[in-house]
Amino acid sequence: MTEPKTILDPAQAKMDKAIEFLVEALASVRAGKASTNLLNGITVDYYGNPTPVSQVASVTVPDARTVLIQPWEKNLIGAIEKAILVANIGLTPSNNGEHIRLNIPPLTEERRKELVKQIKSEAETARISIRNIRRDAVEAFKKAQKEGMPEDMAKDGEDSSQKLTDKYMKKVDELFAAKEAEIMTV
Repeated sequence: MTEPKTILDPAQAKMDKAIEFLVEALASVRAGKASTNLLNGITVDYYGNPTPVSQVASVTVPDARTVLIQPWEKNLIGAIEKAILVANIGLTPSNNGEHIRLNIPPLTEERRKELVKQIKSEAETARISIRNIRRDAVEAFKKAQKEGMPEDMAKDGEDSSQKLTDKYMKKVDELFAAKEAEIMTV
């Protein structure tokens, strides 16, 4: 006989993954503040291998509006600068021969609203995947009931998967609200 735990544990693990994915997606949205996350996903050709900028340079945030990139090898400055321009993150790098500076311009009201729409869609994607995970768990309980799980145990399992879903939906809402407040704060 199937235990409810064997259905709920994988569902919870998948919901955790959905939340992790949302956190990463929200971190990559630029809220007018400098962050080392801006360079996530940008790679540089390092001796023939595409390598993340953070692995070939020191990336720091000296103040709220600046990201400073100091390559470990001076010959990489041009390659890093080109990679940032090609990545089209909306920033123009400036270099002084030793390091590259990215100045983050303040966001306009219109841009803030666009960013809120973008994070709203990310949050909705997370909600949809959490609801899909709940649906799969409920279907698993119904199948287990047909295979001999007592009806009350199956119903309790369905209730538990709903409670789990509610808990994760609340997390999504909290993450969204926090990021929205960060973006709309001038």
